[in-house]
Amino acid sequence: MREQIWHGPPTSVKRRRGVLAAAAAVAVAVMATGALVPPTASAATRPDTVQQGLNGLVRDGRPAALATVQGPDGRSRTYTAGVGDLATGAKVPRDGQVRMGSNTKTFVAVVVLQLVGEGKIALDASVDTYLPGLVRGKGNDGRRITVRQLLQHTSGLPEYGGHISDDEIAHRYFEPRDLVDIALKEKAEFRPGTKWSYSNTNYVLAGLIVQKVTGRPLAEEIDRRVVRHLGLRHTYFPAPGDRTIREPHPKGYRVMPTGELREYTEIDPSAGWAAGQMISTDSDLNRFFTALLDGDLLPAAQLAQMRTTVPVGDTGAHYGLGLMSRKLSCGGVYWGHGGDIVGYETRGGATDDGYAANVSVTSIPADISGTRRVETVVDTALCRR
Repeated sequence: MREQIWHGPPTSVKRRRGVLAAAAAVAVAVMATGALVPPTASAATRPDTVQQGLNGLVRDGRPAALATVQGPDGRSRTYTAGVGDLATGAKVPRDGQVRMGSNTKTFVAVVVLQLVGEGKIALDASVDTYLPGLVRGKGNDGRRITVRQLLQHTSGLPEYGGHISDDEIAHRYFEPRDLVDIALKEKAEFRPGTKWSYSNTNYVLAGLIVQKVTGRPLAEEIDRRVVRHLGLRHTYFPAPGDRTIREPHPKGYRVMPTGELREYTEIDPSAGWAAGQMISTDSDLNRFFTALLDGDLLPAAQLAQMRTTVPVGDTGAHYGLGLMSRKLSCGGVYWGHGGDIVGYETRGGATDDGYAANVSVTSIPADISGTRRVETVVDTALCRR
């Protein structure tokens, strides 16, 4: 099976092929940071560790890196490094839009859990309750998989992403049912509820359940229930056929096996759908995860279910219902998700005491160590209080 190179799991044990381009091949210069709020006098006299972290990501071979750090008072600082367009040398737009990949899953999980709170979906009901007969074959059986197991990646359903090429990801339109059909050609990975294994197929099915229950397109339900509710002005679910990114954005790239960086900015994101199609900014993602933890999106009972986790292998991370927790080097944890889709990677989240940080880069690291360096910048941002 071809390894995933798009909207895959944060800190995934399934890594991607290819190698990181050398910094010399990227040939980009570090851009200066921009602050939305003035630093204190003492801060101005010492190096900014977040900026240093972004500079390091660019030296590692990312064309551009962006970050936004938010405090409990809601005030934010934005950062950029690298260049936004390798062909022209254009600057990285501050707080530019990016394809946010699997962060989409948290938005979908919120909608599902809102419907649970409304009595329209039951977490421990079977997939067949809502999508009768859809999941069948090769040990995959929707009668034995629950909605909870979809949201927590404990269903045992196989992944579809490894069967879609980069060119297909970029250029082909997929219906959600196409993605399910691709997955169901493979055997179930394990008996439902016995293990954890990340599969984008779970969230395609969750999105189909939302549509079946509400009678409305998934994108409309996310927009009405989450995006407009929170006033996320730079976040949206691209319409079918929309290959563009609406607002100022850095261009996205893929590292080819030769080390060459090839642009992958305008793509058809339908291969992600409920698993990874949305577009946002670092600041909007900070606002989303902060509001989620504050109880602005879910009743207490559903938020508690979302935060009930299982271990993610031996990574030290834990996965709830579309929400992950990761340990901080300074103690405690932060809650978020993260996401990859060809051209972009994002990592970040929020703490229970109101701090939030999100970091985006414009190519997917080729191995787990590259992703961990991105996560280290998030840790730095959340621990430098």
